[in-house]
Amino acid sequence: MRIAMFTNTYLPHVGGVARSVNTLEEACRRQGHEVKVIAPQFDGAMESPDVLRVPAIQNFNGSDFCVRLPLPNVIRDFVEDFGPDIIHSHHPFLLGDAALRESWKMQAPIVFTHHTLYERYTHYVPLDSPALKRMAIQLATEYCNLCDRIIAPSESIAKLLRDREVTVPISSIPTGIDTAAFAKGDGPGFRRQAGIPESARVIGHVGRLAKEKNLIFLAEAVAPLLKEDPEAVFLLVGDGDAREEMTKILADAGGEGRIFAVGKKSGSDLTGAYAAMDWFVFASQTETQGIVLAEAMAAGNPVVALDGPGVREILKDGENGLLLAAHASAEEYRAALKRLMNDDELSRHCVENARLSAEEYETDRCSSRMIDCYKETIARHDRLADDDPMPWDRLIDGIGMEWDLLSAKVSAAAAAVIVTPATEASLD
Repeated sequence: MRIAMFTNTYLPHVGGVARSVNTLEEACRRQGHEVKVIAPQFDGAMESPDVLRVPAIQNFNGSDFCVRLPLPNVIRDFVEDFGPDIIHSHHPFLLGDAALRESWKMQAPIVFTHHTLYERYTHYVPLDSPALKRMAIQLATEYCNLCDRIIAPSESIAKLLRDREVTVPISSIPTGIDTAAFAKGDGPGFRRQAGIPESARVIGHVGRLAKEKNLIFLAEAVAPLLKEDPEAVFLLVGDGDAREEMTKILADAGGEGRIFAVGKKSGSDLTGAYAAMDWFVFASQTETQGIVLAEAMAAGNPVVALDGPGVREILKDGENGLLLAAHASAEEYRAALKRLMNDDELSRHCVENARLSAEEYETDRCSSRMIDCYKETIARHDRLADDDPMPWDRLIDGIGMEWDLLSAKVSAAAAAVIVTPATEASLD
C-alpha cells in the first residue's frame, strides 16, 4: 500500500503531532508499506527522498509552528509521481487543504486524524477571541465532513466529534509508542548526566511548555512539596513560553539546585529522562490523547493528573496513578501527589499497573489497527468511485471540491456570529 501523509508539523520539530506522524510512518514501513510525507521546511531538517519539504514561514507569530507558502505544483508533481492508494491528513488547514485537493486529483480516499482541539490554540493568532474559537471549531468540523474517514486519538474525542455532527465514519486509534524502549530507559545514567543525586525523589514532567498546558497550575501545586521534602527534586523536560515562569515558581520554593530543566529530549535521552523519574505529574486539559502518560507509564511511573480528554482513557484512579477532577484545586492536587509519594504500597501497585496500561499503546498494535482502517477506507472508496471518469466529470468534480473548501471557510466565518451544533458541543 502507498500512503501519503500531509502534516503541518514534522521532525525535527518536537511536539505531539510530529512524533505521532513519524511513529506511524515508521511502523507502516516496517510492515512493508510505502510512505511519503509532505511537510513544511523546518530549520535543521535532514533531506530525504521520502519527505517533500514545502517552503514555509518558520515560527509563526512566536509559536513552534510553520505556515506553508502556496506552491501547489511542487506538491502536485511529488504526489503524482508517488501515486498513493490513500492520503492521510494530519491538519484541517494549510497543508490539509492540499491533502484534500490531491485526494480528489488522484481519486484516492482521504483520512484525517483530529490530533488537536484547535479552539484551545487560538491565542497564537492575532485578535484571539471567543468568535475565533468558534471559527476554529467549525472549520475543523467542516473539514472532517469533507474526508472519507476520521481518526480520533481517543474515545473522548470521537464522542465530541459525533456531538459536533461529524457524519463520516470515525475510528478511535491512539498513537503508538515503543513500550520496550521506554521500559529500558537508563534512569541512573540520565541522573548522572543531569546532575540529579542518586538518592533524590524525582517528580517529573515531559511536554511542550506552552501556556495552554496548564503548567502554572502544576508548578503552584507541586512547589510546596519541594519545600516540605528536602530530598524531592523536579525534572522538567521540554521547552516553551511557560518555562521561565514555571521554573521560577518551583525554584522559589525548593531552591535553584533542585530544579532540573533539561530542555527538549528525544530518543534514548527521552527514555532515560522518564526512567529517571519516580512520579509523573500532568495537568493539561487540551490533550486529545494521553500519549505522554502512556510513555511515563511504560517507564514505570505512576501518574497524577487532572481528568480530561485523552487522560481518562488511560489513567485509572488508584490503579496506575491518581486522577483528580478537572476543576480540582492546587491544594487537592498537591495532597494527591503527597499521598502517592508517601504511600510505598500504593506507589508500587500503581507502578505495576502502569506498565500493563501502556501495553495498549504499543506501536505495532496501534499501527496494525490504522492499516486495517486504511484498507477498509480504500475498499469502501473503490465501491463508490467512478472507475473511468470523463474529463468533463473531473472538471465538474474539481469545481465541486473548490466550492466545498470555500463553503467550509464561509461556514467557519459565519460561526463567529451564529451558534452552530459544533460550537455548542463540549467535552464531558
